[in-house]
Amino acid sequence: MVSESAAMSQDGALFYGDNLDVLRRYLDDESVDLIYLDPPFNSNATYNLLFAEQDGSRSAGQIKAFEDTWRWDRDAAGAFDEVVEAGGEASRAMQAFRTILGSTNMLAYLAMMAPRLLELRRVLKPTGSLYLHCDPTASHYLKLLLDAVFGPQNFRNEVVWQRTLSKGLTSQRLPNNHDILLAYQRAEGATWNQDAAFLPYDPAALDEKTAQKYSQTDPAGRRYQLTSLLNPNRDRPNLEYEFLGVTRVWRWTRERMQAAYESGAVVQPSPGAVPRFKRYLDEQKGRPLGDVWADIPPLNSRAAERLGYPTQKPSALLERIIELSSAPGAVVLDPFCGCGTTVAAAEKLGRRWIGIDVTFQATNLIKSRLLAAFGDTVDYTVTGEPTTLEDAAGLALEDRDQFEAWALGLVGARNAAKKKGRDHGIDGRLYFHEKVGGKTRQVLISVKSGKIGVAEVRELRGVIEREEAEIGLLIAMREPTKAMVGEALAAGFYRSGSEGVGTWGKHPRLQILTVEQLFSGTRIDMPPLSGSLNFARSPRVDRRRSMTRPLFGNLATPPELGKIFEIDPS
Repeated sequence: MVSESAAMSQDGALFYGDNLDVLRRYLDDESVDLIYLDPPFNSNATYNLLFAEQDGSRSAGQIKAFEDTWRWDRDAAGAFDEVVEAGGEASRAMQAFRTILGSTNMLAYLAMMAPRLLELRRVLKPTGSLYLHCDPTASHYLKLLLDAVFGPQNFRNEVVWQRTLSKGLTSQRLPNNHDILLAYQRAEGATWNQDAAFLPYDPAALDEKTAQKYSQTDPAGRRYQLTSLLNPNRDRPNLEYEFLGVTRVWRWTRERMQAAYESGAVVQPSPGAVPRFKRYLDEQKGRPLGDVWADIPPLNSRAAERLGYPTQKPSALLERIIELSSAPGAVVLDPFCGCGTTVAAAEKLGRRWIGIDVTFQATNLIKSRLLAAFGDTVDYTVTGEPTTLEDAAGLALEDRDQFEAWALGLVGARNAAKKKGRDHGIDGRLYFHEKVGGKTRQVLISVKSGKIGVAEVRELRGVIEREEAEIGLLIAMREPTKAMVGEALAAGFYRSGSEGVGTWGKHPRLQILTVEQLFSGTRIDMPPLSGSLNFARSPRVDRRRSMTRPLFGNLATPPELGKIFEIDPS
C-alpha cells in the first residue's frame, strides 16, 4: 500500500486491470492528491437504449477499448446490491435512482460508478480534489451521486468545457458542443493554486473594459495604465514628503519612490501634476478564470499530440486541472487513463502519477507516448502484465483480444486496424525506413495463443506476399515444430540496404518467436524501427523540472503498491 510517510522513488505506476480491483488491492487510504477521471459512457446511444427496462439476463465481460458503454446485467445488478447493502448516503442515492430510472442502462452506469467513486474518496487525501469529466447526458445523475459520496458541501464547481463549435442540425434542439467537469474537494482546506486561476491577457483580444483601462502604450508597444501612488491612510507622517514638487502622503518610502522614478516606473504626467505609477498589463496576474472554458480547443485531425484514440482529451485541459489543484511532487491518479493524457501532463508538470486501464491497447499506447515525449528518463512500474508463461497462458484463456494486444506490445507494435471485424490475417504492423531511397517497409505480425502448425505459417507467408511486405512475424505461445521452422526458412530472406551503401544485412523473411523467447529478450531480426510510424506520437515535451533517472517501464507485479513507491535507500 502507499505509505503516507514514504517518498516515492518512481515518477509513476501504470496498472492493467479493472480499476475497482486495483483501487482495493493496491492503494492505501488518503494516498492520492488529485483524481481526474473520464469514465466511458455511450453518450451517442438513443434515449430508448439508455432508459429502457432491461431483464438483466446477460453476463457482462470486461469493458473493451473504446466500447464506451454500460449495460444492465448481472454484474451491474451485483454492483447495485453491493452499494445498497453497505448503507450510507450512496445507498440511499442508488435506491432513489432505482425508483426513478428502473432497471435501465443508465442505472447500470450509475451502479458501476458508485463503488468506484467510494473507493476514490477513500484514497483521496483530505487536501485532495476530484474532477469527473462527463457530458450532459449523465452529468445531473453523477452530481447527485457525487453529492452522496463526497457531501454536497464539498462541491466546488461545474465547469463547462466547450469541446467543439456549434454545428449540426438544429431543427428540434440546439447542438451539443460541451462537456462537464464536476469538481469536488475532499474537505475544506484542499490544495488550490490561486495563481493558476488566471489566464494571461491577449493584447490582440482584450475585452472592452480592460482595453479602456490599459489604453496607453510605451515605445515598445506595451500597454499600461497610470495608477495612484497616494496612500489611502492619510495618518502616515513617515510617508509624507515632497516629490517632484508635490507633497503628499505616499504609498512608498522616498528611497523606493526615487528608485522607481529612475527606472521609469513612476511618471509625472505634466509639470506640477501628482506623480503616478505606470502599471503594465503584461505584469498583471491576468484575466480571472471562470467556470466556462472556451479557450482550450479539442484535438482536430492535424493536432500534433493526436494519437488516434477516439476519446483523447487535449493536454492543455489536464495541465490546467493539475496546476489548479495540486503542487509539484503530488500524486495524480487517473483510473480510466486511456491513452495517457493525464499521465503525460502530470509527468510534464513534475507530479507523480498512477494510471489504470483495463486494456493493453491503452497501456501499450501510454508506454509509447511516454517514451516519445520524455525519452527513456521516466521511472515507472507496470503492474498486471504477464511476467511468466503461466501468466501469459492465463491471459490467453481469459481474453484472447487482450492477449493479442499484450503480445504485440512485447515487440513495440499496436493492433492493426480491422475492417468489418476481420483482420485479414494481420494482427499488428511494424514499420521501418529503408536506408537507400528512404522507402517505408513493413513487418506484418500474426499472434496465435492456441495450437498452431504448418498451415498458420503458410497463411502468414501468403499474407506477406499479398501485402507486399518485407518481413512476417508469428508470435506463438507454443514451440514451433520442425516442419513449421522449415516452412519459415523456405520463405527466404529480405536484404536491406544495398551492398556497400548502408547495408543492414539479410533478415529471415518469415520468423517465429515464442512468448518465452520474447520474455528472454529475443527480438525480431529486422532493420531499426521507425518509431514515428509505429505509434502516433505526441511532440517531445520539455519538463518543468530536471529529470535524471534512466529507467523506463520496469515490469513489476508487486503485491503492494508500497513496493513501487518506496524510499530509495541510496
